[in-house]
Amino acid sequence: MFLIRSDYFCKDLYRTGFLFGVSFFYNVKNITSGNMQFKIDTKEKIVLLRLEEETLDAKMSDTFVSSAAAISELEEKNLILDLRSLQSADDAGLKAIFTVYMRQYDRGLSAAVTGLNSTLTQNLSAAYPEMLNIVPTESEATDMVMMEDLERELNLDDE
Repeated sequence: MFLIRSDYFCKDLYRTGFLFGVSFFYNVKNITSGNMQFKIDTKEKIVLLRLEEETLDAKMSDTFVSSAAAISELEEKNLILDLRSLQSADDAGLKAIFTVYMRQYDRGLSAAVTGLNSTLTQNLSAAYPEMLNIVPTESEATDMVMMEDLERELNLDDE
């Protein structure tokens, strides 16, 4: 096994679906739930949920959690939360992010959060130190959830 450390090459592998031997099928949906907008990009083993809001506050946090819960693909696929548009979140918003994140682990799947600004990263890490998969880029998030998926498969084979 070898590791190639070229961002351009890895991005090309992700786009073509050859990394990890996974064939990705892109299915992008723009969704509006109440006043909240987000995009869902479904791949073979991953659902990318991109929140298209600048603020996640108490008013919107319940909608965010219920909208994520309504995505049937998340019952069997890993989750990447892309929050690059998010500029601020109150305590209820942080709790909503954590709730959606932890729901995947409760299902025996993986999750990662990407695209957070430094303030939100610090606030989320401080409020929920058990939330380990906070990474700067989508490709790192993909690596993270795919590695956890591979670890689960290897552990199942050992048993």
